[in-house]
Amino acid sequence: MSAEGAAAADAAPRKAARAQRAFWLKQLYAWHWISSGLCLVGMLLFAITGITLNHASGLESRPNTTSSEARLPASLSGELSALPNAGRAYLSVELVAWLNDALGVDADGREVELTRSEVLLSLPRPGGDGSVSFDRRGGAVVHEETSRGWISYLNDLHKGRNTGPAWALFIDLFASTCLVFCLTGLVLLYFHAGRRPMTWPVVGLGLLAPLLVALLFIHA
Repeated sequence: MSAEGAAAADAAPRKAARAQRAFWLKQLYAWHWISSGLCLVGMLLFAITGITLNHASGLESRPNTTSSEARLPASLSGELSALPNAGRAYLSVELVAWLNDALGVDADGREVELTRSEVLLSLPRPGGDGSVSFDRRGGAVVHEETSRGWISYLNDLHKGRNTGPAWALFIDLFASTCLVFCLTGLVLLYFHAGRRPMTWPVVGLGLLAPLLVALLFIHA
């Protein structure tokens, strides 16, 4: 084989390897920037609320409570009487509709706590709480709402507290997108580490710093 032929034979595998490397780099960059765009706002939210949660005692706001009252129509008093005297149950369709019309409360699909004298509907939500109490004897209905401010609201979003299944699904999808972002970033670091000698020491520092803090400064 001539020198030119041998050189061409040696160049072919290198060319194929470079083409394969370029293909995977292109795919990684695409997945990396797409995932970063998708999780950017969510990551900012979780980073900021991580700080506010870490300093929750110094950022507490004064709860603001509002209340409204109504009286259950006599035609619906039998609906309360039909409920057991203890345990938990669901309100009838008629009571749910009346609550929505009279107090703007959506009680559909929510359980109530039962005692002999009271029926209590809890309405927890991010950043606050709420309740509706029915007096089983007199028919008085009291609706209370408590708001703890927007910082508490964002903190509860961070924790997934009283946020419902839609937000729980969002957190799962957001976490999966963050994993794609981090893993593609790690592989890109691997591809470029040869030209950037500080790559793995910096990655190692990112692992070592929280490990040392946990071992040395967190005590049971």
